[in-house]
Amino acid sequence: MKGFFSLFVFLVIFGSVRGDLKLGFYKSACPKAEKIVQDYVNQHIPNAPSLAAALIRMHFHDCFVRGCDGSVLLNFTSSSGNQTEKTAPPNLTVRGFDFIDRLKSLLEAECPGIVSCADIVALAARDSIVVTGGPSWKVPTGRRDGVISVASEALAEIPAPFDNITTLIQNFANKSLDIKDLVLLSGAHTIGISLCTSFSNRLYNFTGVGDQDPTLDSEYAANLKSRKCRTQNDNTTIVEMDPGSRTTFDLSYYSLLLKRRGLFESDSALTRDSNTLALINQLLQGSLQNFFSEFAMSMEKMGQIEVKTGTSGEIRKNCAVVNS
Repeated sequence: MKGFFSLFVFLVIFGSVRGDLKLGFYKSACPKAEKIVQDYVNQHIPNAPSLAAALIRMHFHDCFVRGCDGSVLLNFTSSSGNQTEKTAPPNLTVRGFDFIDRLKSLLEAECPGIVSCADIVALAARDSIVVTGGPSWKVPTGRRDGVISVASEALAEIPAPFDNITTLIQNFANKSLDIKDLVLLSGAHTIGISLCTSFSNRLYNFTGVGDQDPTLDSEYAANLKSRKCRTQNDNTTIVEMDPGSRTTFDLSYYSLLLKRRGLFESDSALTRDSNTLALINQLLQGSLQNFFSEFAMSMEKMGQIEVKTGTSGEIRKNCAVVNS
């Protein structure tokens, strides 16, 4: 009995130090925290709906490097100089940093030093998708902010638009996400936009000899070349990932994949593996509500990758810099 009691005490102490994520984590310390985020999102995202895609992308890129710890927000750390994740090629087109900074300012005014930047990113991503008509999901809070951010890690760990299916599956498995999560989380492309440079090689120089990707629908490719990406080096034109439906969170992204109209090589790759293709067909044969519920579960899973809780990390005063 004495041994059992000692073990019980150890587990209680360890659990409190570890401080696992939980729903309503700020209920006592900052009861208005989640409403402040939600109200701000509801006020501003309808006027700038493309930010919803930007914020969910930011959350994704954050979680894939050192876990969901806000490290993608940092401008400088002593360990990396100014070569933080922000400066890595996958993050050069990430937007929404000012939006997170404004939310942080509101929360610091309400309850200084309580709400982490990592939690703000996770909450804002969810709320922005909801306000644009997409699914909701549970966001347990209690994440702590990381103090390390290294550009080379972002380059190595964030899935790239030109990755093949083997690489994609491995990248997701490295974060304890399976092929179902890969297919579902890729569905966020239904509201996404991209610069031409992320896929123009498919149009102009796929194998290095001035050719076009044969897996890309020829009519779609011709349209992109004539109306959007008129040169391979166009780095300013924005292209919808889900043409005609990019402001609506729906299943049309998957329909386009089967028509060979996925914008990225990584999109197209999902149709050339029997397992991922089967999952796409299952989604299209089901209901939109089923997609929403499945997507929600994958988002909940992603949002808990390698989180820092308890006494790990810190609660940053400013999301762009570590505390002095």
